[in-house]
Amino acid sequence: MLERFRAWEPLDIEEVFDDLDAAIGSQPPPVATAVALLGRLRRHLKQLSDITVADDSFPPSAEMTRLVERGVPLLEEPTPAGYRQAVGLARRLAFVTADLIEVLIEARYIKEIE
Repeated sequence: MLERFRAWEPLDIEEVFDDLDAAIGSQPPPVATAVALLGRLRRHLKQLSDITVADDSFPPSAEMTRLVERGVPLLEEPTPAGYRQAVGLARRLAFVTADLIEVLIEARYIKEIE
């Protein structure tokens, strides 16, 4: 149990939104940062998914469960070698992450940026 707390990192909501903007904003991410962006988006989605199912006394809604399940194959998908495929995966991760974060904010599981 103690090991789990040592590995825990607080959710940086601003970083999540910055990465969402980098993935699905008006400009595609630069080639040099695409793989790093994929790693961060995976980390954000995993962390949000963990928040969604963390407390048995507050079970996730059907929508939350659907979004977590939608994210599982994206988290497991290998990092593509090609830039366009990497950007495509980043965008798919970003859309699921954006939808999940919106639902979690509405349900007050997390706080939005003030």
